[in-house]
Amino acid sequence: MSAPLLSIRDLVVHYGVIRALSGISLEVPEGRIVALIGANGAGKSTTLRAISGLVRPTSGSVEFRGRSIAGLPSHQIVALGVAQSPEGRGIFLNLTVKENLDLGAYLRRDRAGIDADRERAYALFPILKERSGQVWGTLSGGEQQMLAVARALMSRPTLLLLDEPSLGLAPQFVDRIFQVIQEINEAGVSLLLVEQNANMALQVAHHAYVLETGSIVMQGRGRELLESPDVRKAYLGE
Repeated sequence: MSAPLLSIRDLVVHYGVIRALSGISLEVPEGRIVALIGANGAGKSTTLRAISGLVRPTSGSVEFRGRSIAGLPSHQIVALGVAQSPEGRGIFLNLTVKENLDLGAYLRRDRAGIDADRERAYALFPILKERSGQVWGTLSGGEQQMLAVARALMSRPTLLLLDEPSLGLAPQFVDRIFQVIQEINEAGVSLLLVEQNANMALQVAHHAYVLETGSIVMQGRGRELLESPDVRKAYLGE
């Protein structure tokens, strides 16, 4: 059996004296969508930030393709094939859609490949091509989220980390974002998806973990957790 693409073991993260993660372990196999669900403050975003190098773990391991990446600078982690679309989108306000996309490829030097990937991003999100010359402030919330995901793809990642991609979006944009998540996966990209919309996340995830106050309390196949009475009561309002 091959090693997982991403492996986290006994990960502990503190913010000052506050323990945000209490020794969690999870895996993302190659070619899979893995969801991480939980309430606000459970530690979901902290998990992604620890993978991306934005916070330094107190202890534990983070390995990508068998290599330790815990504590590496973020740009080195991106260069290895890990990209993140952050909560809040992180779009550069005074840059156009095209300029934001090109910044996602800032570590690359293959101009023809960058141009081809930009066209693929436009194929995934046609509205971005129509808006390519517009700046961030003229885009709707759904269009901004599409841009954040497309920009992350411009680094040509093997593993894409998505932090709350549907947060605050109208229903039609939510449906499109989750459709694109599946299309990205079908194109060969593995995904770790942090999402408060547990119903949608568990429908698309091959495997999922439930995080509560910094600890993983449940895991299983996405569809299995979707049918769990405990999950349905806690996260689906039933």
